[in-house]
Amino acid sequence: MQPLCPSLYQVNTRIWLNELGQAQGRPATLDDVPDADLDHLAQRGFDWVWLLGVWQTGAAGREVSRRHPDWRREFQAALRDLREDDIIGSPFAVRRYAVAADMGGDAALARLRERLRQRGLRLMLDFVPNHTALDHPWVGEHPEFYVHGTEELLAREPGNYCRVTTGEKALILAHGRDPYFPGWPDTLQLNYRHAGLRAAMISELERLATQCDGVRCDMAMLVLPDVFLRTWHSLSLPSDGSPPVEGPFWPETIARVRRRHPDFVFMAEVYWDLEWTLQQQGFDYTYDKRLYDRLHLRDAAEVRRHLEADREFQRKLVRFLENHDEPRAASAFPPPVHQAAAVIAFFVPGMRFFHNGQLEGRRVRVPVHLGRRPEEPADLAIRQFYDQLLACLDDPLVRSGRWRLLACRPAWADNPTWSRFLAFSWEEEAPRRRWLVAVNYGPTRGQCYVSLPYGDLGGRTWRLQDRLGPATYERDGDDLADRGLYLDMPEWGYHLFELTPA
Repeated sequence: MQPLCPSLYQVNTRIWLNELGQAQGRPATLDDVPDADLDHLAQRGFDWVWLLGVWQTGAAGREVSRRHPDWRREFQAALRDLREDDIIGSPFAVRRYAVAADMGGDAALARLRERLRQRGLRLMLDFVPNHTALDHPWVGEHPEFYVHGTEELLAREPGNYCRVTTGEKALILAHGRDPYFPGWPDTLQLNYRHAGLRAAMISELERLATQCDGVRCDMAMLVLPDVFLRTWHSLSLPSDGSPPVEGPFWPETIARVRRRHPDFVFMAEVYWDLEWTLQQQGFDYTYDKRLYDRLHLRDAAEVRRHLEADREFQRKLVRFLENHDEPRAASAFPPPVHQAAAVIAFFVPGMRFFHNGQLEGRRVRVPVHLGRRPEEPADLAIRQFYDQLLACLDDPLVRSGRWRLLACRPAWADNPTWSRFLAFSWEEEAPRRRWLVAVNYGPTRGQCYVSLPYGDLGGRTWRLQDRLGPATYERDGDDLADRGLYLDMPEWGYHLFELTPA
């Protein structure tokens, strides 16, 4: 049985296999992933492994990646000794949903999935609904599946359209994009108002559901009807004159997949406050970029307001401090802020999402177009912190217990520092256990009282043992019940107290 608050570990598969190959002196496939690596992930309490980038990409996308000047500057900033063969193309320009041959193909993935399953780990893979690679077979076989442009649009917006020749026919097709940025030049935009395209994408997902336990759906909000129409307007009419399909794509698709695979999990990359919309359409989990942004801005009041949302909504949010699109946490957050932000992000309900390299304090964000990353020494302090954090997150209390956001109050008049405190409790009834999380998410020392929601505090003494530090305190239960727990904490300080009768 999966916990209510699972943990996920993201791996850039192409970089992982490249490093394994370098170590063993020959190209590595998924069969070469050591059992010891999988054991280590299971022992650290992870429930999911997301293998980014296992699907076949094409020569066309790789060529675009190599000649795009802005991308190349980004590649060179991340990898100072950049070589041409390091640029292998974006894993989100999918040519075919089959495991790349140099990774061992579908059979090697099946064997790796079984090894994960034996350790209680579930496998998540990519699904890219919005677009395909430039050289996807559908371009020749089903050009009607794509959004078509015009000569006028190509002349006016050459970055958003391209000329494609299929057999004897020349077409103008749109690049995949969202409504706020230029098109991705290594992709072509799928048309979700075409019935045939929808049926084909559902078939792809039904087949993927036989190869993994869940999918992370890239930019899942882009195929919502209102977003799609706002982006493409009249171009969304099917090019072959077939009747346009109305209504959302996701509810029917998710229902179809779950009829055969009831436990299959859908996770959405989503922005623009559309998380609730996609949860209502069937997604199990949705990205929580809002929490990340508020933590990054170091705005404790906005973080608190965010955590006041409906609990069922929060349980389906994916909490993270970094991923392949965001800066590395060790570079985006100074060390004390990094630790305080992690305690907040990962001790609230939802899926806890960790990125390969985060736990060692890597600082260089490597673009997904690259198959190699620079060597970086591990940050021992960050590694030790995450070792402690993951050990606590593996406790059943914070995986399936009851979470509550607690009220913080001024310690005395004219002391505003209370407003930077965040506190919450985790409880389970059998056996009776309580943990109390408290963070001073601010740049100065602060004080506050935390109201405790327990009715049995009075008449005894309580011990507060910090699970993330050396502190131990004893407090009178009558005072805790009357005034609450008094806290005096340094800037960016945090505690994870286990509350037990003394």
